[in-house]
Amino acid sequence: MNSIEYPIWVWATFFAIVFLALFVDLGIANRRTHAPTRRETIAWSLVWISLALAFGAFIYFQFGAFKAKEFLTGYLIELSLSIDNLFVFLLIFSYFKVPKKYQHRALFWGIFMALVMRMVMIFAGAQLVESFSWILYFFGVFLIYTGIKMFGDDEAFEPEDSAIIRFTTRFIRISKQYEGEKFFIKVDGKRTGTLLLLVLIVINVADVVFAVDSIPAIFGITTDRFIVYTSNIFAILGLRTFFFLLSDLADKFHFLKYGLAFVLSFIGFKMLLPLFADGLIMVMGNDSGSVFVVFLQRYLHHEFEQAVINLSLAVVVGAIVLSVILSLIFPQKTAADDTE
Repeated sequence: MNSIEYPIWVWATFFAIVFLALFVDLGIANRRTHAPTRRETIAWSLVWISLALAFGAFIYFQFGAFKAKEFLTGYLIELSLSIDNLFVFLLIFSYFKVPKKYQHRALFWGIFMALVMRMVMIFAGAQLVESFSWILYFFGVFLIYTGIKMFGDDEAFEPEDSAIIRFTTRFIRISKQYEGEKFFIKVDGKRTGTLLLLVLIVINVADVVFAVDSIPAIFGITTDRFIVYTSNIFAILGLRTFFFLLSDLADKFHFLKYGLAFVLSFIGFKMLLPLFADGLIMVMGNDSGSVFVVFLQRYLHHEFEQAVINLSLAVVVGAIVLSVILSLIFPQKTAADDTE
């Protein structure tokens, strides 16, 4: 999982693309507060996906196929996990009864703040990996645990029991109603947060919680800061649009969580492979001359990086596609179906 130095102009190009796209999205296409139509959401979904693929092509031509595959694999993992997390956003909006025309604004600023928080978390994580390489094994165990847990029953998010809501309302004056798309208003001469501000805070806390799963997952693919951050950001950039596109289809992809559980478990196991390889070499003897030991030594010297990233990409794509196909073939039973 080699990393390379990226020129400043490459970082500048990335941020220029991101901020220009956000400006066009909010400043031009969605300047007027409204509930996006299905046609708009489909069009913008294609824009965000095309933008990510175009950036992947840029990486391919600038830094080669290996880095492009790392970016694409990381993007697919982050996008899949993000889509799964959209269902929690849907629950948050339903609980707070957020008017659909204001959901766009809350999601936009939530994603904008996530740009900063993800950078801090990713660079801190990368620094930890550089200083303490064994932490990758901890990430691997954590991902396997998370994957196994996802195979079980869902732990429903209950906003009314959320500690962050109690903490926020204790220190910030929050009104009990929406004031258009405003986050703050003046009440009796005092600055007061609107209900939309509380929704924004809950969304950002939820994103931090999601990042605890998603960031270790991509570290299982690469520790390259640039690839980790850019794939993360391109995945969450389209979240707002995907939310409106998938909000009516939340229950249709019920097998997706099992596909993601398999992906997380696979990546966790992959992160532990060097530890297992070292252990087997110690048991069998470093100088035994065994073909298997030679294979393990070559693996530890990163001689199979291309094959490993190809396998990772195939597993991620295969698991996601299969889970979507199974969801469509075997639709989830509803309460109405059970009563018939």
